Amino acid sequence: AGRSETASRAAASHTGALAGVDAVYDAAFARAGLLRVDNLSDLFGAAQTLARLNPLSSDRLAILTNGGGAGVLAVDSLSNTDAKLGTLSEESLAALNEVLPANWSKANPVDIIGDAGPERYEAALDILFADKGFDAILVMNCPTGLASSKEAAEAVVSRVSSWHNRKKPLLAAWLGGAAASEGAELFEASAIPTFTNPSEAVSAFNHLVRHRKAQSQSTRVPPAEAEGFAPDRGTVHTLIEGALEQGRTLLTEVEAKSVLSAYGIATVPSEVARSPHAAADIARKLLRGPNAADGVAVKILSPHITHKSDVGGVRLNLASPHEVRQASNAMMEEATRLRPDARIDGVVVQPMIRRRDAHELILGLADDPIFGPVILFGAGGTAVEVVSDKALGLPPLDRMLAADLIHATRIGALLRGYRDKPAVDFEALETALVRLSYLASDFPQIRELDINPLLSDPSGAIALDARVRVVSAPPVAPGGNPRFAIRPYPSSLVTRADIAGGSIDIRPIKPQDEVLYPAFLARITAADVRRRFFGAFSNFDHDQISRFTQIDYARAMAFVALDPADGALLGVSRLHADPDGQRAEFAILVRSDRQSAGIGRALLTTLVDYARGEGLSVLEGPVLADNTAMLRLCSSVGFVARPDLEDPGVVTLTLTL
Repeated sequence: AGRSETASRAAASHTGALAGVDAVYDAAFARAGLLRVDNLSDLFGAAQTLARLNPLSSDRLAILTNGGGAGVLAVDSLSNTDAKLGTLSEESLAALNEVLPANWSKANPVDIIGDAGPERYEAALDILFADKGFDAILVMNCPTGLASSKEAAEAVVSRVSSWHNRKKPLLAAWLGGAAASEGAELFEASAIPTFTNPSEAVSAFNHLVRHRKAQSQSTRVPPAEAEGFAPDRGTVHTLIEGALEQGRTLLTEVEAKSVLSAYGIATVPSEVARSPHAAADIARKLLRGPNAADGVAVKILSPHITHKSDVGGVRLNLASPHEVRQASNAMMEEATRLRPDARIDGVVVQPMIRRRDAHELILGLADDPIFGPVILFGAGGTAVEVVSDKALGLPPLDRMLAADLIHATRIGALLRGYRDKPAVDFEALETALVRLSYLASDFPQIRELDINPLLSDPSGAIALDARVRVVSAPPVAPGGNPRFAIRPYPSSLVTRADIAGGSIDIRPIKPQDEVLYPAFLARITAADVRRRFFGAFSNFDHDQISRFTQIDYARAMAFVALDPADGALLGVSRLHADPDGQRAEFAILVRSDRQSAGIGRALLTTLVDYARGEGLSVLEGPVLADNTAMLRLCSSVGFVARPDLEDPGVVTLTLTL
């Protein structure tokens, strides 16, 4: 509730709750892998399908119906969702031809004709269940005077109960009000989601599709970040503090571009001219020489004018120093006339950037009262508010999340290329968004930032204009920007530890570490697996390993020990805190062939130091009583062992911090 501006005011007046921009909630829910629904009907439909049906493997639906019109309505509804209409295989077509009347639809939706009795439903359902081209089945019934809706429902329930492996979800839509009530009761008793019309059933199937997509997106492994990127934080700090000391909350355009450059975001070179004559001198240098610019742009420079075009404060394609002098003079006079309250500090002169195939985009940082810093991407230019093509995301971003942000916009499709227009350099665009995320993480003083326009084409991305608003704020804590809704990667915790025979690198775990796990687990003996997981595991798949490597740094922490020589994973220590932030459970696993070298001690002491720094009160964990090496290690660090009252084979280790 409260998605619209009017409703949000009503919610605030009723509950006193703060309301943020609804699109930010979308971004937060997507980041958490949640399925969002819009109304109470969808809420109950989603509850039915998600609680009763197995997760989907893909998004292809088979529709079985005794009414052609109902099938068409279902397809119409399906076309407005994230789901797809599956295609019958040749084998299924041949099999259906054997059991259905000659005038059946010969395609999906499978119309088995209005006089279909229970036998026809059973035969068609078995064929569709066996067809690997479908991930779920929607079976429908329209009441007729030729066959019983109840008997059709009984047949469906009978066939479904005979499928020993019910991995393929089935939904039902029994139309006809009172005529369908007996069938609906049968489905309810058999835990088969049932609906009263095609659109509700298709919407419920789409919930399964969207939930699968949300879950899979939350466990994707992002590409590795480029090594060696080191932003110039000192320059940014100096620029921000200098502006605040002068009583300014807006950086000048030149300062804003310097901030971007410090974080590796390409900008057009700009120089400040305090007078029209100085602007002409700068233009003379730009327009001459072997690397002469093809024209000059001049923009008004004022700490009080945010949108330069509102006061005629942008002049483009100036071809000579004389034109630059005239344009600068006229611009400064016009700005003074329209904004007599504004201080005019001169103009900014820069070379024209001409890229025939470039798109004008906007990148930015905004501030939400609930979720803090938010990153914006969309179509840019002077008509940005009118076009209103944008997407929002919560930092921190990696390149995969940045790509999601780009493709969530309408202009994202154009950026892939069309007709004779080539695709843009997506890597450069994604990198710019990621570095904007780094900037937001490092400087909580930045509350608003606009890069508009940012030109993007096959050769890269470059910022032509920028605006930054800052406020006084405490410096960043070791855990990152405290205003982030999602705690960023704690790079300050990277360290090196000495062990017997050398040293190891210790750092917080990353999603990309998934690739290290197969080789690591291959060198863990069955006995060590049992000691760590209290059972036997023969196969760790992507979903399982992603739970190890993709964590919420605000609630959990895992430190990995890496071999400095080849980067191999040698061991892991982890903790997960209770919601109250007082207690946390811990665990350690060291590669079997590298034990007794001090790796476990280094990982454990690093974890204990981290827990103290986070303000936790107690660190505890269950350990098998026969795991004597672990018991000795923890005892030497100060843990106290006590028997588990429910399981004599388990000892609980506790450390008061």
